[in-house]
Amino acid sequence: MPRKTTRPVKLLTGGNPQIAKADGDAPVQAYIAAMPGWKRDAGARLDAIIERAVPGVRKAVKWNSPFYGVEGKGWFLGVHCCTKYIKVAFFQGASLKPPPPVGSKDPHARYFHIYEGEELDEAQIARWVKQASRLPGWGKV
Repeated sequence: MPRKTTRPVKLLTGGNPQIAKADGDAPVQAYIAAMPGWKRDAGARLDAIIERAVPGVRKAVKWNSPFYGVEGKGWFLGVHCCTKYIKVAFFQGASLKPPPPVGSKDPHARYFHIYEGEELDEAQIARWVKQASRLPGWGKV
């Protein structure tokens, strides 16, 4: 019987994995597994922080990026691989205390970036995630 072979995931600009749009944990885990180099471990740590902070969090991949949300409230966070960092977007980040450090053209959104070798402040990330999960999000989950 011939063995099935899995095609490697295509990396888009900046090393962002091209993962088909789908709901659930499986496509998010496929995205994380396809993140290049150091970003894979950082993505897995970030995913674990989000799961601990928001039990039952909903997940999906949309537009080649993982999204995290709460049923009935919408998507509150998105992740995207860039060339030198991972961009974590809080869609209502301007309402978080303290707000994440990086601004956006959207007055409601705020970002933080994860760089190679940088120590993650897991406690601060968890506080942002918990706050963001309580706010009205983007779209329908």
